[in-house]
Amino acid sequence: MLTISAPLLRRIADYGKRKYPLEFGGLLIGRYLDGNTTVSVEDILVQKNSVSSRYSFERGSTNLTPALEKFFRQEPSLTYVGEWHTHPDGPATPSRQDMTSMQELAKDNRVLINNPVLMILEQTAMRFRMEAYVLYDNQLLKYSPVQDLDNYPGPKQSFYGRSNPRPS
Repeated sequence: MLTISAPLLRRIADYGKRKYPLEFGGLLIGRYLDGNTTVSVEDILVQKNSVSSRYSFERGSTNLTPALEKFFRQEPSLTYVGEWHTHPDGPATPSRQDMTSMQELAKDNRVLINNPVLMILEQTAMRFRMEAYVLYDNQLLKYSPVQDLDNYPGPKQSFYGRSNPRPS
């Protein structure tokens, strides 16, 4: 399962709105709960030296380690759990590049994350919709349900997956 607060979803949507029509994104910061079966996304980290275009986004990495260490030292300790980015005027489904990036991330010995989360914000000038995925068995599997941010009802959203996820 993956959980994220409504205010944090709004913060992500606000970044997308400000950067539209360019892709934009950042890191997901959170913690693992319930024997690592739940990912609680509790913050995001946006790098100033990221490169955005209409159809691509490359997250910057300048001063990334000190910023992540600050999250790790706080109480409760938070860690890097994945990535988020926008798809302006496009679907909230992973592109081939998204898949490759997540696979490379899971193989990177400096990252120490086997099952990174990917959140994609589909956006138009007037509407936002978010999908969340987890890399499992070298595939991006979708968490459900899909949440429409325009009609977001509550304080916390849960995206249900399984400890042994399979496509929904």
